[in-house]
Amino acid sequence: MASSVLPENGWFSERYEPGGSAFSLKIIKKLHEVQSPFQKIEVYQTETFGTLMVIDGATMVSSRENFFYHEMMSHPILYSHPAPKRVLIIGGGDCGTLREVLRHPEVESVQQVDIDEEVTKAALKYFPELCESNNDPRAELHFVDGIKWLTEAEKGRYDVIIVDGTDPVGPGEGLFNQAFYQSCWHALADNGILGQQTETPLYHMALLNEVRGAMRHAGFGHMHTLTFPQPIYPSGWWAATLAFKLGNEQTFRADDIANKPFETEYYNLDIHRATLALPEFMRRGLVV
Repeated sequence: MASSVLPENGWFSERYEPGGSAFSLKIIKKLHEVQSPFQKIEVYQTETFGTLMVIDGATMVSSRENFFYHEMMSHPILYSHPAPKRVLIIGGGDCGTLREVLRHPEVESVQQVDIDEEVTKAALKYFPELCESNNDPRAELHFVDGIKWLTEAEKGRYDVIIVDGTDPVGPGEGLFNQAFYQSCWHALADNGILGQQTETPLYHMALLNEVRGAMRHAGFGHMHTLTFPQPIYPSGWWAATLAFKLGNEQTFRADDIANKPFETEYYNLDIHRATLALPEFMRRGLVV
């Protein structure tokens, strides 16, 4: 688990002890701090990365670079589905993934389920650009337990489920096991796709294999792990894993990506194609 300090010299540092590494940002001032029933949420004004949200000592989102994460958690999975109309987001309390999903005109409804309303309250105040689609008539925000929500979901209710959760500790711990993926499989339509943030391959190959194995045993026919830059997270490099009930990552809608009706900062057709490639150490290390 990460730890953080704000020393007298004004630098916020997140140390990741298992990786023997740390990431630091020069801080101007602390803007917000609240202890919710689930976690400690802090917001800082940084010198060069804009506003920074920290949860339980771990960096979550900054206004400078969040587009990497939010775009790559949203667009590759949506463009890999032939007609993503009904979307569920588990977690995602900063609402950046919700904003990106709602850029897709074919999406008819998005339910976002995050256990901690304090995260969204902080985002509304300090990251209003991420929350600009919260009042879209297609969006529903629910502040309840996402695991319970899925166990009670109607069979085949969703085309796409995006799990935009925290690390597999604390409130996010239950989002990384076979029972949870079985609930996702049940709630997805026949050609549904599940996408989940799966940490960094540089440090967490064992977790990646556990996740992919659990997805396989839950009934998913094919998995694909894609990677992307994530400057403020441990190692600076992150991953998301897609699990397909039918089909695979090769069946993406290339023409729709090339003609997408919205602007992005990172994602495009070439980037999507690039996510199909895996580094050699991941080819050797992924056993499922």
